[in-house]
Amino acid sequence: MATRGLLAELCAAYTSRSGTPVDVVAVAGVDAARRVAADEPFDVVFLAADAIGKLAASGKVDAARQVALVNSGVAVAVPRGAARPDISSELAVRLAVLAAPRIAYSTGPSGVALLALFQRWGIAEELNGRLLQAPPGVPVGSLLARGEASLGFQQLSELMGLEGIDLLGLLPQPIQIQTVFAAAPCTAGRQPEAVRALLAFLVSPDCVEAKYRHGMTQA
Repeated sequence: MATRGLLAELCAAYTSRSGTPVDVVAVAGVDAARRVAADEPFDVVFLAADAIGKLAASGKVDAARQVALVNSGVAVAVPRGAARPDISSELAVRLAVLAAPRIAYSTGPSGVALLALFQRWGIAEELNGRLLQAPPGVPVGSLLARGEASLGFQQLSELMGLEGIDLLGLLPQPIQIQTVFAAAPCTAGRQPEAVRALLAFLVSPDCVEAKYRHGMTQA
């Protein structure tokens, strides 16, 4: 879901340029991986690189033609109008987490990394009962906007532009969580040459500016 808006824009641009229509189905990463693993006839899949790796290991995608698309960082947000805690340093983020009554985080690799960070800080047990994982496909920002959480962590691209929240910014560099999103042709697909041309466009310099506008960088 972190790449949904970006892919919609870039695939529309590719269709306009090439005349080849691209139909993108945006679902949660766990659902996308499940459907590809079940041999649904998709031509290409866009997922976090580690999820692509698992599909490659089971022969569901062509690992030799996998490409890295973007680097996506994790940002922090609060409900609109709420107090804005300092997140300028690792210590500041740790204190903000400890002070938050309810903390929302996402599924997928960024959520796993965030929980590992809490373990490293030695505060995981202290946070028991205060952590709220957004269901697959549900933005963390929507939980903040509804007042279900007071502090939220998710990919910057998924928090940008959401109503009802205030975006505080990216996690500081020492604890920044970066996810590489990649693409790979599906072995159940029927249009390998069309996929090759699409992927060549998506990693070209023509797409760098759009990736930046959507809160990501060229991988």
